[in-house]
Amino acid sequence: MEKQILIVGGGIGGLAAALACSRADWPVQLLERTHEFGEVGAGIQLGPNVVRILYRWGLADALKQAAAFPEMLRVRSAASGEELGRLRLGERARARYGAPYATIHRADLHKLLLDAVQQQADVQLHLGLWLESFVDTGFGVQAKVLDGPFLEAQALVGADGLWSTVRHLLLKDEKPRVTGHLAYRALIAQRDLPAYLRSQQVTVWLGPDLHVVQYPVRRGHWLNVVAIVHGEVKGNVHDWDHATHGSDLQAAMGSACNRLQDLIGAIPDWRQWGLCDRAPMAGAHEQAQGCVALLGDAAHPMRPYMAQGAGMAIEDAACLQRMLALSDLPMVQRLQQYANERWKRNARVQARSIRNGEIFHAKGLVRWGRDASMRLLGERILDVPWLYRG
Repeated sequence: MEKQILIVGGGIGGLAAALACSRADWPVQLLERTHEFGEVGAGIQLGPNVVRILYRWGLADALKQAAAFPEMLRVRSAASGEELGRLRLGERARARYGAPYATIHRADLHKLLLDAVQQQADVQLHLGLWLESFVDTGFGVQAKVLDGPFLEAQALVGADGLWSTVRHLLLKDEKPRVTGHLAYRALIAQRDLPAYLRSQQVTVWLGPDLHVVQYPVRRGHWLNVVAIVHGEVKGNVHDWDHATHGSDLQAAMGSACNRLQDLIGAIPDWRQWGLCDRAPMAGAHEQAQGCVALLGDAAHPMRPYMAQGAGMAIEDAACLQRMLALSDLPMVQRLQQYANERWKRNARVQARSIRNGEIFHAKGLVRWGRDASMRLLGERILDVPWLYRG
């Protein structure tokens, strides 16, 4: 069998995996079911744990040209506008964790990775191909493409997202669960906002049953805004990118302070979708079995309340690179080590993300305790050393 890795999925996780495998001297065949590469959505936050990996992959200059690097994260009350706490980013993150905190448009991160992958001579990208089935022979994988040929590889990596075909075939488990939270996302040029609404920082607004996050992208020229409220999906949960007006969101804001209401009202175009996830991983078997591995949302979809969904996919890819670089080990053992190394950390981030959502949206005494603790301890609560150190 020819030495190669087969990757299913051409999103951020799949491209990161392709780059990582290539850097470990493994040729790659990547299958993407759409007919053109692209990424939808809005912004992504990249903690120092993720930026360090991108730097190691030689992407520091490309990231600098595409991202923003906020100096501060501020947490405010959605009701009063009062600052509850702050976390210094910028130089503090560089000194403490070896890399800055970055914010970037999803499409820009996707393009950055795609450009890097296309420079690798041993990576072949195939558009419009849909994985139908696969067989793990114990020595490799034989994969059948819908209306296409069988492909052979030493390993199959499922990086095909929340509704992963590879996961379904491998684990035969339940569908992702609907969380009851709705996300509204928007991007707007800073020049189109009144001066008092422009920002080069990360700001998190906390309110009962809701929160809003805003941060700069595209070198600070654009502002990304994400508002998450409680509600049910109208229509097909798979159709996650609904065009919507801000009126529903403004109504959900209730008695939010004027500044936050002004920000929501200043943005004409919003996208809305229902958030889905899975329970935190229960074991290494959910990350890899035999010659098949899962990566990113295919393995551990998570709520966005730690801003680490893309980050954990990129960490998965970096770990996969290390395992593939090992010599004289059967592929099954390499992937087992990959799974052993990744699943507990991914499960921890999943669980912490669920907990953060409860804290962000707290009411009553829990909300009072949260605000008091943040005022008193500030940076000690907001910093996450176990996460950012990798």
